[in-house]
Amino acid sequence: MTQISYARKGEITPEMRAVAKQEGLSPEIIAKGVANGEIVITCNSKYSLKHPCGIGKGLRTKINANIGSSTDCCDIKLEKKKAQVAREAGADTIMDLSTGGDLRKFRKVIQETFAGPIGTVPIYQIATETVKSKGGIVFMTSNDIFKVIEEQAKDGVDFITVHCGVTREVFDRLCAQKRIMDIVSRGAAFLITWMLANKKENPLYEHFDRLLDIAYKYDVILSLGDGFRPGAIGDATDRAQIQELLILGELKERANKRGVQVMIEGPGHVPLNEVAMNIQLEKKICQGAPFYVLGPIVTDIAPGYDEITSAIGGAIAASAGADFLCYVTPAEHGGLPNIDEVRRGIIASKIAAHAGDIVKGIKGAKERDNELSKARKKLDWDRQTKLAIDPEILKKFRSERKPKMSEVCTMCGDYCAIKIVEDAIKKHK
Repeated sequence: MTQISYARKGEITPEMRAVAKQEGLSPEIIAKGVANGEIVITCNSKYSLKHPCGIGKGLRTKINANIGSSTDCCDIKLEKKKAQVAREAGADTIMDLSTGGDLRKFRKVIQETFAGPIGTVPIYQIATETVKSKGGIVFMTSNDIFKVIEEQAKDGVDFITVHCGVTREVFDRLCAQKRIMDIVSRGAAFLITWMLANKKENPLYEHFDRLLDIAYKYDVILSLGDGFRPGAIGDATDRAQIQELLILGELKERANKRGVQVMIEGPGHVPLNEVAMNIQLEKKICQGAPFYVLGPIVTDIAPGYDEITSAIGGAIAASAGADFLCYVTPAEHGGLPNIDEVRRGIIASKIAAHAGDIVKGIKGAKERDNELSKARKKLDWDRQTKLAIDPEILKKFRSERKPKMSEVCTMCGDYCAIKIVEDAIKKHK
């Protein structure tokens, strides 16, 4: 039984109750959202997760942090530290995108360290293992793919990115229209390479029912990946991207009917004026499925500052209805992020998510801003720090930049507007 199955039978699970408590909503609202595919809950049925995470309509916008090794940087201690930082900085989930070293070992360490919902992209493990054992990606088989997917589900992974919409038809359309950047999705690149070499359809699409069997067995969320997402703002919302989205909408419907939870992944590089439209398209085409977006990154000319360009896009996306933001670090287009860059990426995404939640009217979002503003008026620095998204940075500023009067800051010093007005009001009472 899966969360959808229980919800459709009118049964409220402990996970639904836990999410309801976290969000300040009734369990019935959560159950209704799960039943109709507008909310998903991370809760692999074979693994006891202390804090399941609800993602979807009416819930706080969630944040994911990507970490993991590469062939150039394979340090398990470093990735463990990143997982710790992600937990401390407030990421709701982690995705392990490792492609170097003992992938199963990396996943286990990250899972134990983060102690929250974990996602993966199984095709990464499939591709790297096939290269090692057979000499090339083109030699992987359908059985190899589904064997690894089930292994990861059995190991307790809560959600998996699967590029089921990467089909021969959509690839032909991409080739015909031409792009600035063809394909930037690593998972899609692996699959397209295999499909072209073997002259076959994508196994994840062709044998989708086999994937559903595994997902249902373990109640693993299928995060239907956007293999044709734009990697340049000049490619955004083109025919290949939209054709893939149409396919994902059909697959989402099939999965929900089977009792399998589904999210849809979205772009990518998108100009500012097309962000809200992309959210609206996904919600319409995919029947309100939770939307998981990378950024979006709204300009291509700021490598090294990608946490800023993605936070701008993320705030607009969240306010328009996106449910789940994948963080982007400053190193996104330059290399594997270090520990500080992971933290900066999470904080930037949390700001974007919160800004969107205010617009969406999420319970408690605007209230938190109001409480901090009241504390600022009172010059109550302890309260401001407690309410801040990043308490540590405010503590750092206060400890490094000591004003003459402890209640003010060094921006205005003796001429603090708040204190001047407060004193003036007291004198004229």
